Amino acid sequence: MSITKSQFGKTKDGKTATLYTLTNRNKMSVSFTDYGANIVSILVPDKNGVLADVALGFDTVTGYENNGPGFGSFIGRVGNRIENAVFTLNDVTYQLEKNSGSHCLHGGFIGYNKHFYETEYFEEDEGLTIEFSRLSPDMEQGFPGNLDITVSYTLTEENELLIEYFAVSDKDTLFNPTNHSYFNLAGQNAGSILDHMLFIDAIAYTATDAGLIPTGELTDVSGTPMDFRTAKTIGQDIGADYEPLKVAGGYDHNYVLNTTREEASLVAKLWDPKSGRCMEVFTDLPGMQLYTGNFLDGVLKGKKGAAYSKQSGVCFESQFYPNSCNIKSFPDSTLPRGKEFESVTIYKFTIQK
Repeated sequence: MSITKSQFGKTKDGKTATLYTLTNRNKMSVSFTDYGANIVSILVPDKNGVLADVALGFDTVTGYENNGPGFGSFIGRVGNRIENAVFTLNDVTYQLEKNSGSHCLHGGFIGYNKHFYETEYFEEDEGLTIEFSRLSPDMEQGFPGNLDITVSYTLTEENELLIEYFAVSDKDTLFNPTNHSYFNLAGQNAGSILDHMLFIDAIAYTATDAGLIPTGELTDVSGTPMDFRTAKTIGQDIGADYEPLKVAGGYDHNYVLNTTREEASLVAKLWDPKSGRCMEVFTDLPGMQLYTGNFLDGVLKGKKGAAYSKQSGVCFESQFYPNSCNIKSFPDSTLPRGKEFESVTIYKFTIQK
């Protein structure tokens, strides 16, 4: 296994970003930048051993400074939507930034993917690991508590990418991190992902209103286009006459997972029949947002000039349920003062012929 460093360009304020690339003996490689702790590329072989980059993104740090879709992003302090950008904790009401209509999305205007991180890397029995760390100060984005955060990425010889989150705060706060990588197993510049096959181990999803804010209701997927318990193409039902799909313009919904916080479980499987590339998703978190890139418009240019059009990538955002801070029946995303937060999500790449 090996790790290399290279310059990744300069930010608009003149700071130099660094690109770190981890490579295993199977020639799978994953690249990251210390700007935003973002995943920049994921190169994996197809059934014939041909490598392709399966993660949407940009060629230099400049793209990540203007990264509206959140390609490859480390998301925090709280991923997904918070209704009316407000929550109450310990009888104190906190007003957040309204960066998605009247709501707060992925932490606000300046997310965790827009900061530089201290970086360490090392090799262990498990594989090569790179750690990105910073202090998120009290009231950053409007959230209480000085939060020490680390996101670590490990590449194993089994073609697994482990994403581990660690955090501790000096005040009670909220913490709901996620990763916002967009995957296209045919290659980042291959176009639509609607012909990818998908399995999700979930019997329900969190129903949402017209603003994509959860209502608190859990809706059974049985007999609906939301059901992926039997694998089907993403495109099979995405255009169905089903109100939640019409409102979101495709899949943009949190699935209720059969997981525990004790260990990561297999929750989803994506594969591309043509290339044979397959990706399994494991997590110990209770929810996962399936997002099919419905807001991509083809105007944004990515790596090697690729035009990312609607549904040219798919996200699997492990998480606590959206707006859980305002819905008491949802799993609690509160992080008590002094308590250590730990969580893991794994993307495992294989071949399915």
